[in-house]
Amino acid sequence: MGTSEPTESRSGGIRLIEAPALELDADALLADFTRYFGRTLGRQEIFSESPYVYFALVYTIRDRLIARWNRTTRALDSSNHRRVYYLSLEFLMGRLLTNALLSLGVYEACEQALQRLGVSLSVVFESEHDAGLGNGGLGRLAACFLDSCATLRLPVVGYGIRYQYGMFRQRIEHGYQMEEPEPWLREGFPWEIERLEHAQIVSFGGRKEIIVDADGAERVQWVDTHDILAVPYDVPVPGYRNDFVNTLRLWSAKATSAFDLEEFNAGDYTQAVAAKNDAENITMVLYPNDASESGKSLRLRQQYFLVSASLKDTLADWTRRNGPHFSKFAEQNCYQLNDTHPAIAVPELMRLLVDEHGLDWDEAWRITREVMAYTNHTLLPEALETWPVAMLSSMLPRVMDMIYEINARFLDEVAERWPGDVERLSRMSLIEEDGEPRVRMAYLAIVGSRSINGVAELHSKLLQRGLFRDFAEIWPTRFNNKTNGVTQRRWLAACNPGLAELITSKVGNSWITDLDALSALSTHADDPEFQLAWRSRKLANKRRLARYVEAETNIALDPDMLFDVQVKRIHEYKRQLLNVLHAIHLYDEIKRTGASDCPPRAILIGGKAAPGYVMAKNVIKFINDVASVINSDPAVADRLRIVFVPNYNVSVMETICPAADLSEQISTAGKEASGTGNMKFMMNGAVTIGTLDGANIEIREAVGADNFFLFGLTVEDIEQLRSCYDPNAIIAADAAFTRVMHRIEVEHLGGEDANVKAAIVAAIRNSHDPWMIAADFRSFVDAQHRVGQAFLDLDTWTRMSILNTAASGRFSTDRTMREYNDDIWHLTPIAS
Repeated sequence: MGTSEPTESRSGGIRLIEAPALELDADALLADFTRYFGRTLGRQEIFSESPYVYFALVYTIRDRLIARWNRTTRALDSSNHRRVYYLSLEFLMGRLLTNALLSLGVYEACEQALQRLGVSLSVVFESEHDAGLGNGGLGRLAACFLDSCATLRLPVVGYGIRYQYGMFRQRIEHGYQMEEPEPWLREGFPWEIERLEHAQIVSFGGRKEIIVDADGAERVQWVDTHDILAVPYDVPVPGYRNDFVNTLRLWSAKATSAFDLEEFNAGDYTQAVAAKNDAENITMVLYPNDASESGKSLRLRQQYFLVSASLKDTLADWTRRNGPHFSKFAEQNCYQLNDTHPAIAVPELMRLLVDEHGLDWDEAWRITREVMAYTNHTLLPEALETWPVAMLSSMLPRVMDMIYEINARFLDEVAERWPGDVERLSRMSLIEEDGEPRVRMAYLAIVGSRSINGVAELHSKLLQRGLFRDFAEIWPTRFNNKTNGVTQRRWLAACNPGLAELITSKVGNSWITDLDALSALSTHADDPEFQLAWRSRKLANKRRLARYVEAETNIALDPDMLFDVQVKRIHEYKRQLLNVLHAIHLYDEIKRTGASDCPPRAILIGGKAAPGYVMAKNVIKFINDVASVINSDPAVADRLRIVFVPNYNVSVMETICPAADLSEQISTAGKEASGTGNMKFMMNGAVTIGTLDGANIEIREAVGADNFFLFGLTVEDIEQLRSCYDPNAIIAADAAFTRVMHRIEVEHLGGEDANVKAAIVAAIRNSHDPWMIAADFRSFVDAQHRVGQAFLDLDTWTRMSILNTAASGRFSTDRTMREYNDDIWHLTPIAS
């Protein structure tokens, strides 16, 4: 690419002449790597495990991304393209190096360059820490969304928080989850670029003051505030081999001044830096434990910090390009709220438009309702955040004013539609008055958005029939479904290169950007030679996982076993407990009868329990105690193994996912919004055992009932059973279930911690158990028996595995993003 003349930018500066494009061959990569390693990092001795090798390689690759990133930015600036801003408290990006190499198409060239120095690229990958920016599926979904948007050339900017510490690093001690800090930024994050020039002020506390402007109009000012500086750090998000790079902008909280010099000079050193520490606490830890009032307050501060900084940033960019004119703002911009956490964006945008940009209420509200779109990710009422009015009024008084006004005007709409329906007004009010007044944040997001979507067909239907029924009645056209997906670039091409190569040999490589192309694999599902090659790839992945598990847990696994996997956040509705009950049943069967018709099985469970979630921690302890007994019994050594995989994260999933034979998606029907692990496993050829819940329904439709192991009650069954549910009668009527409970209660298979065992037994025997563990036990055991029979026939199982991969096309986030764009965003892809 040639050079260009310097030009004046919109902000009045002079753009530098663009340097010639950097080459992508091994020689060029090696030259730049050597320069960074020796001159920038000042290192001489090269070995694969050195973190400086990783840093030098990232700088080498980042240079090539930045050139494309700058061109993308210029293309956006050169015309008023409509843009989307994706607001999310989580972006679980995982490791970025592999993805960058694949996106640029330099994986092989990079490997060749490093080989000349005796460096293993695969070892260098291990030097990269997972970015601690997320908790689970919500954050990983956001990362997949950004990948697909860049690949589709859609101008979408991600806005998140640059947490200094991730959720936590999990270790298992005597079976218990222990939490320790996850300082993922300790060695630096070479992908990011600090953008001090775009820092924003975020205000808390203070009071409102009414002033009269030059035109005689009354205006409200928010004064005497405690201000915090939001400093952005930008991370490139490359599209797949299309020279297009979007941005993930992460905010870090800093004090507006380093410390109080007067306090320092007076000798009060602690107080001198108190403001700095208080400010930086906002972005210190991902999702602080909100069991205490201080934890709740900090979580609300995080949410407002993200929203206010992001909205101010986008408005500053708008006025830079368009001046102080907002008549076309709604035509050119959209904010997608990823779950309820950023819902405070609705009143904050109103505050900014009315107080700081001088718009009247009606115009500001028209704009707000046009630009906001809300994605809901939960069916659990307790997961829909509410904040005490007293807390909001103290922390964000002017924002609370806006919420009061929005609510008053909204309730006028409701009263006009349903005159005299006082009960409906109470149900729909943005402020819950029963007990301590609290703001219902999901309702706020709905009222302030023009689009509200669920993330699977069942989820979206249940939202409209249940949680948000009143709102669906008043605005039925605002509600829609956008079934989740995952990006095949990371979750097949990158994490499972052996299988990816085999797939490409049969159907070509178009599937990397058009996952529907995998459907052509179905014609090879009965080919014995292809089946043999498929099994070979799976076995290699299982051996790799077995090595990892033994290194982490000292538990040896036979790769020929059925690898039965459940990895996800530990939560009662996800029913890891049901999985363990089945493991105890298998143990009992093997001990009593030999169970010769069941294949050897390795049950792998992984996930973190929230620090304040006592029952989830009890489940982890129970899993480990059961595993300890079973794994130490020589009578079942070659037949059954249970492993709790510690510190489950994105990188661990990239090892587990390609190796799984069976994907456990066993949540209580009507509780899982979608799930994305189910899609990753399916894409990699695992067969699903699951309930009719979340996206399982669509997975089963796609692959066919014969290639999915269905069990359990439906949503309708559960509603009918709930009033007469008797788990103790169910246990007594089932001999196998009775034996399982005897092993737990009498033989202490669940360990010697009386409190843990009592909590587990109480959960199973509770007639008010919302998760219906006992009700689904027999159906689950029978379905697992069918799994075992199918696995014993290698050809049948391999065929099912191939067909699952072949049917995974609709579960790409490329499809999801096209649907968001077609129905909500209406973006024009940026031309090459």
